Amino acid sequence: MHLALFDASLGTPHASRNFQREIDASLSVFHVNQGEMPPPVGRPEGSSPPASFDGAIISGSQSSVYDDRPWIQEFSRWVEGAIADGLPILGVCWGHQLLAQILGGTVKGGSYELGYVTVTQEADDPIWTDIPNPFTVFATHSDHVVALPPGATLLAANETGIQSFRHERVYAVQFHPEYDRHTAEAMINSKDLADEDLQAALDTCTPENVAAAKAPKQLFDNFLDHVATTGPEASTTLDA
Repeated sequence: MHLALFDASLGTPHASRNFQREIDASLSVFHVNQGEMPPPVGRPEGSSPPASFDGAIISGSQSSVYDDRPWIQEFSRWVEGAIADGLPILGVCWGHQLLAQILGGTVKGGSYELGYVTVTQEADDPIWTDIPNPFTVFATHSDHVVALPPGATLLAANETGIQSFRHERVYAVQFHPEYDRHTAEAMINSKDLADEDLQAALDTCTPENVAAAKAPKQLFDNFLDHVATTGPEASTTLDA
């Protein structure tokens, strides 16, 4: 199985490393914030060299999806085409927000959610196979999906709002199942927040929470199962 990993993070090594560690599939990484864009979906056969992608994953980012940046606009157009083509896509954090925005939902800035948090499943779905309910996972964001796209199903939430949704072959999660403790603590320490807020987030990085957050990593295998059952009809031929 071959997936495209769209790394939208800004100059940090965490995203690509963490996803490559957790996902049991071949990944081609595109640093979209640096202008590394695949060709449009539906590229004619015979492109050289061809690479068949069965699905795609969109990472987190320090940007906001509503920022007026050329790379966000260009990448959004690519994702629109991929969705229309039926490509299975998983969006994580910023990817969750981008998918919501593209599909007609609403993303707004708000208060920070930072640290290990509890999330509750709101609907049965294969993406939750072998994942406890509720579950513990790391979150770091101040933008929020405040309105779901039309036709989307709410899959998970907590006191801060929407944590996951599904729209046809698209899945999106606000939290970071790919994070390890090192990444979590580094991300907290990188924030320009009051000392007491940073300490409160660091206090959630307990051995118990870190251990509990391993269970939601099953989400990646569940997404691969989703790709295996839907991807062949939606495979997209792109340049590697």
